[in-house]
Amino acid sequence: MKLRVLGILSVLSVLIVIFASTAILTSASRELTQELQINRAAALNRLAQVAFDAATDGESTQLQTEMDRYSELYGEGVLIRLQQGTLRSGGLSEDRADVRDAVARAKLNLSDTTLSPIQPFGTGSEVISRSFGSASQVLGEAVLEVNLDAARQKLRERWLLVGVAAAALAAVLLLGAARVTRWVLRPVHRLNSAVTELEATGRAGRLPEDGPPELRELSRSFTRMARTVSDSIDSQRQLIADTSHQLRNPVGALRLRIDLLQLELQTAREHQAAAGVVAELERVEEILDGVLRLAAAEHRAFEDSAGGPPGTASPGLPAVIDPYPVLQEETERAGPAARRSGSSILLEDPPDPSAHIACNAAELAQMAGELINNAIKYAAGSRISVAVRVRTDAVAVEVSDGGPGFSAEERAAATNRFWRSPQHRDIRGNGLGMTIVDKLAGANGGRLLLAEASPHGLIASIEFPHAAASLGPEAAS
Repeated sequence: MKLRVLGILSVLSVLIVIFASTAILTSASRELTQELQINRAAALNRLAQVAFDAATDGESTQLQTEMDRYSELYGEGVLIRLQQGTLRSGGLSEDRADVRDAVARAKLNLSDTTLSPIQPFGTGSEVISRSFGSASQVLGEAVLEVNLDAARQKLRERWLLVGVAAAALAAVLLLGAARVTRWVLRPVHRLNSAVTELEATGRAGRLPEDGPPELRELSRSFTRMARTVSDSIDSQRQLIADTSHQLRNPVGALRLRIDLLQLELQTAREHQAAAGVVAELERVEEILDGVLRLAAAEHRAFEDSAGGPPGTASPGLPAVIDPYPVLQEETERAGPAARRSGSSILLEDPPDPSAHIACNAAELAQMAGELINNAIKYAAGSRISVAVRVRTDAVAVEVSDGGPGFSAEERAAATNRFWRSPQHRDIRGNGLGMTIVDKLAGANGGRLLLAEASPHGLIASIEFPHAAASLGPEAAS
């Protein structure tokens, strides 16, 4: 947009300079032409008057002297035809076609003292002519050569002066156009950044009120709207968290009543029905726990992403950690569950040298635990591998399995709230695990990536920038 606006203003500025320069140069050419024309017409009239006296007296010596003096002074030729002969000076001759034409017009008593507009680049001279005599008789014709070189030189000098002035004016106008463009578009760019921030974090800072009045009003309106949206998002998130937390009390009381009720049951059918109720109650508790963890993860993600662009570490992160011990602890914790599902879980050797990332250790443990538990649950009987991968631009915490995996469409939808693959509908779960991992990864400056394993299965990796790249020189030292 900046290039388009600046381009339009630049074209308008250049057109203004061109039109102004053209008008000035045209006026200068007209002025020099008129000045030269008046001067030479006066000289021609004087020579014609002397020629009239010579034609009347029959003596042309003085006329020839005047003609020679004029040619010597101005470097221009003169030709005068009298009844007794033709006088010449300055090398002007009737051999030239324009001279013959001028003499012919003068014979018809037609004065031609008009010069064509002077052009800065060109060669040659022009001639002007007039007749002289009495009211009833033409006694002769006078032709004067007009040398245009001096006038052309003056015009070129004016062209140079106007060109320099035009270049300076164009530079000033272009600079002004650039400043006006920045002044107009600065609020637009800030508004675009604020919209992106609002989309990513759910909140946006107050926009400064500058630029044209319409954009200042737009900035005020957007600030009010962003504040309303942020408050609404915070209220909704808090409502979900509070509701989930408050539901735990009646759910706990309901479980106690069911446990007491089971003591009173007699038949196997009654116990079977009670077991179904307990299973559904456990599902409700699992969903409530997931919603609470998701609310906490989203709160972390939105709070920290407000401090910088998505995918960058927030300024409030703790010290740099080695992720391998965290994975080691989570792998050991998940071992019994993996054996019960018939899976084998393997923690690969640590990288050498060890890798370091900027991440909250407790939240890394939560993310790794979610990914490992998902692999145990949905890839039962397969081989599960946990590793720390060091790449050129990132450090990845990777959990892979040999289960059925996801299709490309399913991998794209896996981080949506409550999404579950159709092939896992018969497996107990709430569809929040991947969402929690994705939110916590973003809060710690990382990102969750899902890829297909070979020959089948899923690779879930959390990529973090290298500690030095994410925290800067101070962390590196």
